[in-house]
Amino acid sequence: MKNKFSRRYQAALLAYLKQGLRARLQPARGMGQQALAAGLQTLDLAKLHEQILVTQVLPGHPAGKRAALIKQAGTFFTEAILPIEKTQRSAHEAAVHLNQIVEMLSQRTVELAASNLELSLEITQRKTAEAALKKSEHHYSKLLEHSEVMQEQLRQLSRQILLAQEEERKEISRELHDVIAQTLTGINVRLAALKKEAALNTQSLDRNIARTQRLVEKSVDIVHRFARELRPAVLDDLGLIPALHSFVKTFSKRTHLHVELKAFAGVEQLDIAKRTVLYRVAQESLNNVSRHAKASRVEVSILKQADGIAMHIKDNGKSFQMERVLNAKGRQRLGLLGMRERVEMVGGTFCVEAAPGQGTTIQVEIPFGKALKDAPKKSTKETPLECP
Repeated sequence: MKNKFSRRYQAALLAYLKQGLRARLQPARGMGQQALAAGLQTLDLAKLHEQILVTQVLPGHPAGKRAALIKQAGTFFTEAILPIEKTQRSAHEAAVHLNQIVEMLSQRTVELAASNLELSLEITQRKTAEAALKKSEHHYSKLLEHSEVMQEQLRQLSRQILLAQEEERKEISRELHDVIAQTLTGINVRLAALKKEAALNTQSLDRNIARTQRLVEKSVDIVHRFARELRPAVLDDLGLIPALHSFVKTFSKRTHLHVELKAFAGVEQLDIAKRTVLYRVAQESLNNVSRHAKASRVEVSILKQADGIAMHIKDNGKSFQMERVLNAKGRQRLGLLGMRERVEMVGGTFCVEAAPGQGTTIQVEIPFGKALKDAPKKSTKETPLECP
């Protein structure tokens, strides 16, 4: 019975508030009669009225509008309890008691509404803080993931560098043993033979001396080649262009590849660190062409730019698939990564254009500014080798 009355009272009150100034109080008197018939007291109806205000009427309205709603609802409540009060007390007592109840009800309703508002704000703030915390945790998780990837890349690169150093040492050791050592042994044998021939027969002495001299010259040339590959003195003494001309000449003679070199003279304005980087990139690129590209022609161009120097190395070989090379574990990948690292150390950019059957182009751009101080900071994300 009481539940049915509660629903009817709620519907009547909401309809009254919705009508505003046009609302009539007859439904309120009817609710009072029904409450009296249901055996409800004034306090029971007051509690019901307060509960409906707090749960159904006030939420979602600004503070300024709540006071007006409470006042309008109080008029409805006053009219509703008149039948109950008239049957229990005199009109004067009923009016006094009614005013006390309405005042108490309004005060409690306002306090409850304020508490609800504060609680709602606190919940919103907590949800905002939780969202910010989750976002921060996600951000630091990403940073940690990038850090782990970079550490693994550094470990892989360090291992590959050590392996490459061992391969270089093995190659130099083999060259020293197989070429220079054998040549020097041959010289020693010929000198011993010359010593005997000088005592017995002098007719072939000049010819054998000439052969021995050629062996000595060959050994000197090999030593000079090793020295040039390790660190060309002409790069420090004369500059980048003469050093490249010397290397290209020797490279073409050794590999039978036609290499065309075009260089902007202003490249010598770069400091020695940047010129060394350009020399090493050209050296490594040409060596890669001779090992892998099966090309017949290579063009090396050093051009002037607005704020720096650009170097392009293009061959007409078979090229390669970039993804396959980057996933490889051998020296080919290390060569590309090593060239990029050298270029980025002096503030430059490095990229590769490669498509199977269309040749390969290495592109390097280096600014005129200082090498390491003014170089842009590298991102935690590994920069791609492909040209944009």
